[in-house]
Amino acid sequence: MPVSVNLDALLDEPFRDLPIAELINAPVAALAGVSDEEAQGLSLAFGINTIADLAANPFIRAAVAIADMAEAATPETPPEA
Repeated sequence: MPVSVNLDALLDEPFRDLPIAELINAPVAALAGVSDEEAQGLSLAFGINTIADLAANPFIRAAVAIADMAEAATPETPPEA
């Protein structure tokens, strides 16, 4: 069964109609809120040039894993009565 996802809020307008398989090769600046200058900084600092590079970056992956584990380790506060 095909799955449809609207990524418009995550992408700059020129990239919104690209298939998911092509988005991974799009420049990081295709992500909404990432400027060309910021993308250049990521390239210079970490060799991140595409969305796939960003997703595979070991520093990004480690940060996400740590944040997920911290969230899982934090007990939920019960709702107030």
